[in-house]
Amino acid sequence: MSDFSVKPVLTGEKTVLRPFTAVDAEAMWEILQDPDVVRFTFEPSTELTPERVRSFYGTRATVPDRLDLAVTDRVTGELLGEVVLYEWDPRARSCTFRTLVGPRGRGRGIGTEATRLIVGYGFEQLGLHRIELQAYGTNRRALRVYEKVGFTVEGVRREVQLRDGEWADEVIMGILDREWAALNSTAR
Repeated sequence: MSDFSVKPVLTGEKTVLRPFTAVDAEAMWEILQDPDVVRFTFEPSTELTPERVRSFYGTRATVPDRLDLAVTDRVTGELLGEVVLYEWDPRARSCTFRTLVGPRGRGRGIGTEATRLIVGYGFEQLGLHRIELQAYGTNRRALRVYEKVGFTVEGVRREVQLRDGEWADEVIMGILDREWAALNSTAR
């Protein structure tokens, strides 16, 4: 693997992950207005504007150092969120994962399936050895998804950020290629 320049389409039962296009910016702007997305995704000082969102999502299909895919409803094609592999370390064959799913994609198994699809792609197609993530300890919904997919809690950075007047912990989770293979050989 030399980089993330190939942007695949990954299809599950409920969702299709596909490369972003410039027209996705408007739907992402709407998703990024959701209070849960803001609370669990961004630093409190992050200033989002429609122009920044347009610029960011308009370039996702061409960046070679990360893999950003749109999470869409398989039936309707509606954009529901994103999954991302980034901070690639070629020597360690590792990268970081993050996701966000807007309100219309929640409670339907979309986030779990999208996470499984991109993690599987990372291990089975890209040859990654390790995928890690960080999530706020208060983001119980996301932590459950990550555990279902096979991520293991590796540590907690206590009270790393003041959010809405309360200190938030950051949970660090990871999954290795052999753990993924073992989980998925028993599922077949």
